Amino acid sequence: MRTSTRIAGVLTGLTLALGGVAFMAPAAHADVTACINQVERELRGGEAPDYVRMACYVGLTGEHTQCVTGLTEGGVTNGTAVTACRVAPD
Repeated sequence: MRTSTRIAGVLTGLTLALGGVAFMAPAAHADVTACINQVERELRGGEAPDYVRMACYVGLTGEHTQCVTGLTEGGVTNGTAVTACRVAPD
């Protein structure tokens, strides 16, 4: 399976799964926003890319390691990723 196909499949699955999480937990939206804001401070430029939003939603579910991995693979420094993912489930 091609890497691009695999990534597209994973992102589609995450989108569907996390769409349900976002629907079921609208009160936790501020926590995801805190995670996104933490990353945006490092990126210093506009709105966070989709991979940041997806990783922060994964962090909301308590999957800290997957959240950090998703952010660092996108180019966020490890320190910022750890901090951002720590605030997501609060």
